[in-house]
Formats: sequence, structure tokens, C-alpha cells
Amino acid sequence: MNFIQTRGVAKNTPKTVTFSEAILAPIASFGGLYVPETLPNLGIEFLNKHLNSSYKELASDLLNRFEIDIEQNVIDEALSLYDKFDDSSNPVPVIKLKENLYVSELYHGPTRAFKDMALQPFGKILSSIAQKKDENYLILAATSGDTGPAALETFKNQKNVKVVCMYPANGTSDVQRLQMVTEDADNLKVIGIKGSFDDAQGALKTLLASENFKNNLNEKNISLSAANSVNFGRIIFQIVYHIHNYLELVRQNGIEIGEKVYLNVPSGNFGNVLGGFYAKEMGLPVEKLVISSNENNILTRLIQTGIYDIRDSELKLTTSPAMDILKSSNVERVLFSLYGADRTRELMENLDKDNIYTLRASELAKLQEIFIADFCGDDEGKSYIKSVFEDGYLMDPHTATCFKTYKTKSNPNIKTIIYSTAEWTKFSPVIANALTGENDTEDIKALESISKKANVEIPTMIKELFTKKIIHDTVIEKEDIEEEILKFL
Repeated sequence: MNFIQTRGVAKNTPKTVTFSEAILAPIASFGGLYVPETLPNLGIEFLNKHLNSSYKELASDLLNRFEIDIEQNVIDEALSLYDKFDDSSNPVPVIKLKENLYVSELYHGPTRAFKDMALQPFGKILSSIAQKKDENYLILAATSGDTGPAALETFKNQKNVKVVCMYPANGTSDVQRLQMVTEDADNLKVIGIKGSFDDAQGALKTLLASENFKNNLNEKNISLSAANSVNFGRIIFQIVYHIHNYLELVRQNGIEIGEKVYLNVPSGNFGNVLGGFYAKEMGLPVEKLVISSNENNILTRLIQTGIYDIRDSELKLTTSPAMDILKSSNVERVLFSLYGADRTRELMENLDKDNIYTLRASELAKLQEIFIADFCGDDEGKSYIKSVFEDGYLMDPHTATCFKTYKTKSNPNIKTIIYSTAEWTKFSPVIANALTGENDTEDIKALESISKKANVEIPTMIKELFTKKIIHDTVIEKEDIEEEILKFL
């Protein structure tokens, strides 16, 4: 299968590229992204085939349906990394909370967040390609808190690869920050940015498109790639768990094959729900994709009004920081699927130039056939954390936003799968405040408080963070990122 470009093709640029080419150089013509030229049609036959398959068997077959140009032994080795998750036989548990409501726990990997689901195998594949080509790569990652730790974990000590991870210096939890700044592999560099995630992501996209930066790297015999979900190598692995979750409901006698469900996803940069969008397009029976936003509710406004407007928007720092995003990169891939390359380029250029674009009425209608959305404020989120805990389930503040949309947008007669994207340990001060009213801002105290109240152990990999040595203490202005990276190299 080949990959094409969301904003059309520039002169002297190939119309299509292979999967490996798309993940090695993920930014396409005119600043666009790569998407599959066609999608495999899975349908009921595929679901029936995998009703009793393991997660790795399901993932392997899905990748084969995409006909990616990666050797099967490399795919097998990449998927074997799921064996490091809490339960190697079931890396993504699906928990029934009550009638018609299920939670998919995506956080059972090494960094306790859903980014491990894609970045663990993706990192192995990209590293293998680099070694096969005998080329050296610089992998850039911009993070709102979870991509960074997962990218650093998967690429550390890998041959032919160096990683630079940028994060908003005051925009992550203590645990997220410590997971990054204590990494001690020589091929890793972590940089705090005085600004927001949008600043970090904007810097990443600028560097990926900068000929001057690429020339500087070429002089060092280094090529450039990215670990963010602008890279389809991330997205392809995020399709798998949506199909797995559906099959889990069938296995648990919650639904029959062919019955439609809601997929309710906490959404910031839109990569997680994009996997669900592609799964739906390939035949997964989905009634609606439910977008759950926080107070940075740009996605809710887009889906409800057809207007993407950030002209007067100021990023709010919320209790669900991984969703503190105003420019959601992966919306572009949905625009392309629905409206084509020319219209996508027009809309994205309007956003880049004027900080706004407006869908036509017919375009909005197509969007609303697929998506519904609402947003959840911080206090609302904490009330859901408390009430759901009283019913016996402990969750993080991103997952909590889904309970608002479950209440306001879902048909209670249709099964809903809520996506839990992070373990409670990643955002303990917020959860402790929700459960007890305490206002400790230190993660370690909040972790201990929740552990005692909920009678759960703090995972060893989290507890050890607080005694590890800080390796990366660089915090700079966003304008100085390129110089800092070149100094590292």
C-alpha cells in the first residue's frame, strides 16, 4: 500500500511513497501529512476471524492488510514488546463498569500511558529501518506529557537513532516530567520549553519543514523524523486497539458481532480518536465517535459549529494537561478523508494564516455524521473522579472528561467504550484533591494518599522516579531550540 499527501503534491515530489518512507520523513508537501492511498476493507469476516486471536495476532494481520513494506520478522519483534506490559496475554484490558458502559485501559505499558500502545512497536520498526539503511536519524518529539516518556523509553540505546524531546516546562505533572528528565541514555536529549505544548509542537513542525535545519543535519550525515502522531507509524498501531476493544465486548457477551457501539475518546491532538475513525472507515461497527474535550474545547466547537477559531483563544492549563492543545494536528487527516486534498490545503492555510477556518454547511453535516462532542470543566471532571471512585473505579482526569460526554451525548441503549489513557499515578494531585479535598501539589504525597485510600500499590517504576538523578535540566526559550539541538548533536 502506498501513502499520499493531505495537501496535494508539490513539484518534484513523488505522488506516492511507501510506508517506510512516510514514517522516516512524515511531513508532506505544503506542510501536510501522509495518509493511506486506500484503506483495507475489514468487515464482519475480519472480526469473526479474530474473535479468539491474541492482541499480537490481531495487530499482525491488520498490518499485513495495509501491505506495509516491513519484513514480517521485524513486525513480529516489534509486536513482541507488548509482552512487557502488565499482562502479556491481554495488554489492553476492557472493564465493564455498568450496563452498556465499558472502559478500555490503554495504560498498562512501561510508562503508564496510552502512548506506549503505539510507540513501543513503532520505535522498534523505525530503528530497524534506520539500521537496515545504515543511516542515522534524529527523532523529534513534542509532548504534552505522555508522548515524551513513551518515545524516550522506546528509542533509548537504539542504534542509528538520537531523540530530542521537547515539553512545556510548566505543563506536565511531576511524574511525567521525571519520567523524561531522569532518562540517562546517551542518545536522548530532553528540553523544557518556556511556553505551551502548542509552542513545542509548532517548533517541531517548523524544524521538520526547515531546509536550513535539514542541511545542518545532512552535514552530520543525519536525517530527520518525528515520533509525534503526525507520523502515521504511530497511527497505524492506534487502529488496532479499537478493533480489539470491540472484540472484547463480543467475548464478554456485551454485544453481538455487527452491533454498533460508541467510541468515547478524550481528545487533544486527535491521534487516539483518529485510529477509531480509520477503524470505522474500514468496517468496524461504530455508531458515533465521541470527542471528549477539556476547557480548551476547540474540538467541541469545531464539531458543533464547523468553525475552527483560535484567533482570541488563550491556552488554559487544566487538570487534564495532555489535552491542553489548540492546534490538533490529526484533524487534518479527517479533513482530507472527507473533503479531499485541495479543500484540506485551503482550510489548513487559512488556519496557519488567519487562525480560523469555517466549514461549509454540507461539510459540517458530513463531519457530524461521524462525530459528536462535548467538553468537561476541571471541577466537573473531579466530581466524576469522585463519584466513579465511590462506585469502585479509580481513574485519571482525562478519562473523567468522557463521563461528561457519556452523560450528555450518548444513547444509553447503545454500548459505550470509554478510553482510559493514563494510569492514576500520572496525575495524582488532581485525583487526591477530587477524592479527599487535599491540596498537596507534590506528586509523591498525593500518590501515597491515594494508595492508602484506594488500597492500591504505587507501581515500582513510578515510586523509583523520585529518587533518580536528574539528567536533563535544560529549559529554554522556543527560539533557541534549533541551536540547543545542534549543540547536542
